[in-house]
Amino acid sequence: MRRHHLEIGPTFATVIAEDRFVPLAITDITERNRELLGYIADHPDFLHALEPVPVGRNAPPIVRAMARAARRAGVGPMAAVAGAIAESALRAMMAAGAVHALVDNGGDIAMILAEPVTVGIFAGDSPIRDLALRFSPGPRVASVCTSSGTVGHSLSFGCADAATVIAGDAALADAVATALGNSVRSLDPEFIGRGMTPLLATGVDGLLVIAGDRLLTLGNLPERVRMPVDPRRASRQIGGGAA
Repeated sequence: MRRHHLEIGPTFATVIAEDRFVPLAITDITERNRELLGYIADHPDFLHALEPVPVGRNAPPIVRAMARAARRAGVGPMAAVAGAIAESALRAMMAAGAVHALVDNGGDIAMILAEPVTVGIFAGDSPIRDLALRFSPGPRVASVCTSSGTVGHSLSFGCADAATVIAGDAALADAVATALGNSVRSLDPEFIGRGMTPLLATGVDGLLVIAGDRLLTLGNLPERVRMPVDPRRASRQIGGGAA
């Protein structure tokens, strides 16, 4: 089991899996990027929309997955791209027999676990540091996606240092993380809580927000543990990262 760093078109991902499964992830990411870029060439509104957009039944599955997640979260479909590609690559490895594998696509992570994995949450300059979530083994795909208004290059209209979502669907977790980050326009805990409550109804498992010195959670989250989070190991685009 090794860590593999992949740069495939616009995707910068880390794959942790047995070596024999990694080529399947590479092929899948390459194909999903090809399909998505081809769709965008014919439907440029899909790339720039900040609200859900309809897609036809003949759209590629990756496009439909992104659109479906965006509709549930109330955001543009590109908010789900990293999670959707991560889960697609993960499922390609699972179809070949992988029982323990992880795809970290810019801080948006999809994984299937045969042993526990701890995921650190990098929250920039927040005084809340060295926080991590410990995921237990299980047959279900688990995903953890993070958006931020202060760390990385992802578009966010909020001020959260980390807006993290746990779900069994990585595209949905990614889209809801964007919506959660957008909703954090104040450091007031009551304001943040009002934004979190409706997002739990989208079907995700749990939400976590770090904003300044505030930490709020809602729903079912993995065990929180203390672990040094090295920013040099954080994903290129945003604040997640597997340890």
